[in-house]
Amino acid sequence: MSDCGKKIRLNRVLGGSEHRALVVAFDHALVLGTIPGTEDPLGKIQQFTDARVDALLLNLGLIRQFASSTRPGPVPALIARLDWTTVWSAIAQNGSGALHSSLLARPEEALRQGADAVLTYLVVGTGDSEFEMKEIARNAEVARECERAGIPLIVESLARGKDVQHPGDPQWLNLHTRMAAELGADAVKTDYTGDTASMRSVVENCPIPILVLGGSRHASDKHALDLVRAVAAAGAAGIVFGRNVFQADNISVFLGQARAALNVGVTPEFQAIPR
Repeated sequence: MSDCGKKIRLNRVLGGSEHRALVVAFDHALVLGTIPGTEDPLGKIQQFTDARVDALLLNLGLIRQFASSTRPGPVPALIARLDWTTVWSAIAQNGSGALHSSLLARPEEALRQGADAVLTYLVVGTGDSEFEMKEIARNAEVARECERAGIPLIVESLARGKDVQHPGDPQWLNLHTRMAAELGADAVKTDYTGDTASMRSVVENCPIPILVLGGSRHASDKHALDLVRAVAAAGAAGIVFGRNVFQADNISVFLGQARAALNVGVTPEFQAIPR
């Protein structure tokens, strides 16, 4: 079976071979509702597009609306979120809430909507073996469908729950990023360890590209840009920012600064593609 479709699409998502990927996640409202910065979604998405980000992470409904409203011209690669989870509400209830995840669409549906890649959660450390068994089975099923359809799978692998004291602990990251790769993921979106040296070790140990998630809104744009520089120094394939972009003081300025910070130290030999 040829996987050239996967390679072409993943290369598009990761920005080619000339720089690290700058991805904006704008899929929050399905789980969190209309949090600050998510108002006027099509207007926000157009701002991200105008800033020439490499990819956008969206739910399928917004992909459809964006396709109908966007102006002619280049658009970023599109990553479709395929699932929904109660993990975040369970954490908000001190881990006492019920844990459930559910697929909302299939890879072929995302491909028809114009997506270049799909993304799913993989959560470990919850202390709920049945939930985690279903996480593994769900991701394996999606990975096989992605292989048949020729669309890349990005797994958002995370350690969350009562067994996890520090989600960025390299031991956790080494575990679940490797799990994602073994299941058939083409890239991983995951936490930052907290320092460049340990993050570089995680990146080097993982056989597929790692995109670091930006997390909650930082104290300032400057603090968020410090993370970008650390991610670049660690050798990651790029960064995925959500609230740090759509809640920034000036979205276009921040994205320009993030792009510059990501490109520091990029050599002509840099390859943001699977090793």
